[in-house]
Amino acid sequence: MLKYLIPLAIFIVLGVFLAIGLKLNPTEIPSPFIGKPAPAFSAPRLDSPEQQLAPADLQGKVWLFNVWASWCTSCRAEHPVLNELAKQQAAPIIGLNYKDAREDALSWLNRLGNPYEMSVVDPEGRIGIDYGVYGVPETFVIDKKGVIRHKLTGPVTPETVQQTLLPLIAKLQAE
Repeated sequence: MLKYLIPLAIFIVLGVFLAIGLKLNPTEIPSPFIGKPAPAFSAPRLDSPEQQLAPADLQGKVWLFNVWASWCTSCRAEHPVLNELAKQQAAPIIGLNYKDAREDALSWLNRLGNPYEMSVVDPEGRIGIDYGVYGVPETFVIDKKGVIRHKLTGPVTPETVQQTLLPLIAKLQAE
């Protein structure tokens, strides 16, 4: 009897784990950075490499930090959504051009529109590593004090803009 109960118990436990896993949202990967200061960096701007940008330059503003690349198919899918979001002027969108050639990135923005207040370049991916980037695209919401309040893994969609980003930005703007 016991030889039948043990496999049944194992099967039930595995079934519970599977059911829990199927209900998880793959775009909400837990990040150890939520609630912590955004990692500091100073990086050249994509459009003006002689100028640098650092998160400290954005103190006092709620902003979005979007990791993108011209070679990224999902970035192309989210790009029209970012263009529309930028038109709403809810918060500045700062781009992190990740492991990309400068000429390719500039050409891509010229063709598809530029939703970014500015983009910085990360050719080796070091800034991405500091932010715990799994892949592109990823988007972070950073509050007025420079604290990461949300991380979205994967493309920004109209639904995430309406249901997550805009309400969070409005809440953080009011703080």
